[in-house]
Amino acid sequence: MAFFTQICRSFSTSCARNVVIKHVTIIGGGQMGAGIAQVAASTGHMVTLVDTSEDILKKSVKGIEGSLRRVVKKKFADKPEAGEEFIQNILKNVATSSDAKAAVQSTDLVLEAIVENLKIKQDLFSALDKIAPEHTLFASNTSSLPITDIASSTTRLDRFGGLHFFNPVPMMKLIEVIGTSSTSQETFDSLFNFSKALGKTPVSCKDTPGFIVNRLLVPYMMEAIRLHERGHGSKEDIDIAMKLGAGYPMGPFELLDYVGLDTSKFIIDGWSAMNPGNPLFEQSELLNKLVAEGKFGKKTGEGFYKYK
Repeated sequence: MAFFTQICRSFSTSCARNVVIKHVTIIGGGQMGAGIAQVAASTGHMVTLVDTSEDILKKSVKGIEGSLRRVVKKKFADKPEAGEEFIQNILKNVATSSDAKAAVQSTDLVLEAIVENLKIKQDLFSALDKIAPEHTLFASNTSSLPITDIASSTTRLDRFGGLHFFNPVPMMKLIEVIGTSSTSQETFDSLFNFSKALGKTPVSCKDTPGFIVNRLLVPYMMEAIRLHERGHGSKEDIDIAMKLGAGYPMGPFELLDYVGLDTSKFIIDGWSAMNPGNPLFEQSELLNKLVAEGKFGKKTGEGFYKYK
């Protein structure tokens, strides 16, 4: 076994195989990580949710329970006992840990949902790569960073892919499944099938900036800002036009405030650095000004619009 392990580490492309994902370790107990944990636990998967402190994890589990109680309120309105049983059956599938290295020693999938910082993600996966079993697949939930760059810190390039969920995870049906040039077909199939097992609709994506959704959505939002900067429409009129003319549930400025202006700036700054000269990735003086002033959107009470 030790010899086989060494061979795998030296020639990782020969060790990929189809993995039926039953146990998933989620790194990051924020809104996204907790949402993924809820969905995985609700579909019968064993989940270990990992973050840096027990206080954060308690808050994560409390958030999951609160979300489930909202489901129960609709689903079991006349059956409170059945609703409580429903909640407890899901929560028993969720374990928590503040020790990431211990949490990955017997898992099928390590899914990262932490801060959008390449070095932090690379350092995390590099450390876990030395400990996780050979069959364990790695995946990042990044929305903007190249999966190839994150995976480069590990020796399991063939067992590394992307699983991009959308917020709020329990509500949003889509998962973008990303394969790199090194991701094996077996790994991609396992991630794709796992997405289906979660009750989601997966789509296949290449490892290009923004994958599919954000690659189309972010330039659209940025062009709306530039249209406004050129004096070709007020933000209110642009939002109304896109909602009533294109049937979008939110206008671009409303969506920017919901996503977070800081997040949008981070994404466009990264793409601009990777693809200098691409007019779709041009930065915006107005967006930069609002972010510098700490106006990030709904989460700070002001962005393009003010919120009470």
